[in-house]
Amino acid sequence: MTYVAGSHHVTLSVGHAQEDVDFHTRVLGLRFIKKTVLYDGGTPVYHLYYSNANGDPSAVITTFPWAQAGLYGIRGTNQAREVLLSVPTGSLEFWSKRLKEHDVESTFEDVFGGRRLNLRHPSGIEYVLIEVEGDPREGFTGNGVGIENAIHGIYGVGIHVFDQDRMVEFGQEAFFAEGSVEEEGDRARYRVGTADVGNFIELTGNRTDEQGTWRYGSGAYHHFAWNLDNLENQNEVKFDIEGAGYTDISELKDRTYFKSHYVRTPGGALFELAVTHNEGGWDCDESPEELGRAFMLPPFFEHERESIMARLEPLRDED
Repeated sequence: MTYVAGSHHVTLSVGHAQEDVDFHTRVLGLRFIKKTVLYDGGTPVYHLYYSNANGDPSAVITTFPWAQAGLYGIRGTNQAREVLLSVPTGSLEFWSKRLKEHDVESTFEDVFGGRRLNLRHPSGIEYVLIEVEGDPREGFTGNGVGIENAIHGIYGVGIHVFDQDRMVEFGQEAFFAEGSVEEEGDRARYRVGTADVGNFIELTGNRTDEQGTWRYGSGAYHHFAWNLDNLENQNEVKFDIEGAGYTDISELKDRTYFKSHYVRTPGGALFELAVTHNEGGWDCDESPEELGRAFMLPPFFEHERESIMARLEPLRDED
């Protein structure tokens, strides 16, 4: 029986590398776990990874800083838009105060019966901190954030769509939607897969914004990755999605730390079907204690290390 185990990671196209590292580590208090490059194409661009304490699938944010290459995106409709993150119940006052101290504007909101805090990445991408009771994932304690406030991991993905019904159909027919669809105002949401946390798809009806960017470009959400648990299940899920008629799906990509297919959904958002395989994982090329300290390259780029490093922005990632 095929299944989705839950979320895996979020990938964003951001501005400059240093402001991105500072935002995720010094403001949000996340753990910096990997520094490598984009594997696709010939333009050298950092690929930076951040996580909770243990780098759990469902607790990783990855970014491509595209501003140095002069490539910018458009946030719009038919596009993943909001990075939804889970925080402990009662922690939003802490986060509101902390964000203000770092000159990051934020606003409170009550949605679907829960409290949340809206803010933006320096590149403009929308982030939402959502209080969750009993989230078992361990937050990273560092940079002035204690365990009682630390971000647990991903809550889900916020997608702006011209037609919400098409994304609901996709979830129910081909992508393992669980339970009923909740609706509130111009929003609808449902869960995907078997996980207890980190697996909401939240849809905002948006017929006013222009079409959002699907390619790489600073300031735009690139894709949301789901955890397919193992390679056999991953292949069967791909087969089932294609069988349902959603054939805009890639061949298998080896990202060193996981292997993936990519599928374009009818709501525009790009979904990744990811598996952390036996030879992968964040510590396959660094020890668990040293994650994020070295600049890691895949073997096929290693002979270009000096050239690649010379074309990337200098990055101060340690105090």
